[in-house]
Amino acid sequence: MPTLEQFNELAELAGGFIHEVKNHISTLGLNLQLLAEDFEQPQSPRERKALERIQRLQHECERLIVVSNDFLRFARAEQLQLESADLNEVVGDMVDFLSPTARQKNISITFLPAGSLPMVKLDADLFKQALLNLLVNAEQAMPEGGEIVLQTSQSSAAVRLDVIDTGNGIPRELLPKIFIPFHTNKPGGTGLGLPTTRKIVQAHGGAIEVQSDEGHGTKFSIHLPKG
Repeated sequence: MPTLEQFNELAELAGGFIHEVKNHISTLGLNLQLLAEDFEQPQSPRERKALERIQRLQHECERLIVVSNDFLRFARAEQLQLESADLNEVVGDMVDFLSPTARQKNISITFLPAGSLPMVKLDADLFKQALLNLLVNAEQAMPEGGEIVLQTSQSSAAVRLDVIDTGNGIPRELLPKIFIPFHTNKPGGTGLGLPTTRKIVQAHGGAIEVQSDEGHGTKFSIHLPKG
């Protein structure tokens, strides 16, 4: 069984490789941009065809950058800088950050914080990334609008955060696959959002579970050990 040190070394190697790939993609994208400018006003069907091909290549370069960034977040999800934190405060920051854009999509975000919640050990920035992935998924599941409810609570050993949406839900046959890297049914999705969220939660010594009823919404529950 690989050790944590070996996992961290592999993550560093993967991160360095992806950075190198991104540099080459950026160079390719810059040259494609220059080519697109040369064909900005096509004078013949052949030039129009060339411009269309250049634009398709530009789109693929942009897509590769998105996948690379998502992979970097996934590979480095276990590199934590833990500090004692108030989970209510961390969640409240994300709600304040996302609420304005959510309202534009006819989505309301409600936060129900538990009183006297004990502190937890968090890498706040990484945990916010994990929560952001859940909230973005929830928004995408409600193209016509809806509601997201976040609620904190505690048990004898853990602090809990529920993220509930009124969206489309997840088909039963897909539930076992949602945390598998690169598995996605969303057009343009990388399939790394939920796996990254689970990896971050587990790196904190926690667990994440999901309940979903297709057509009636989804509930993710995160359990974190008390700090």
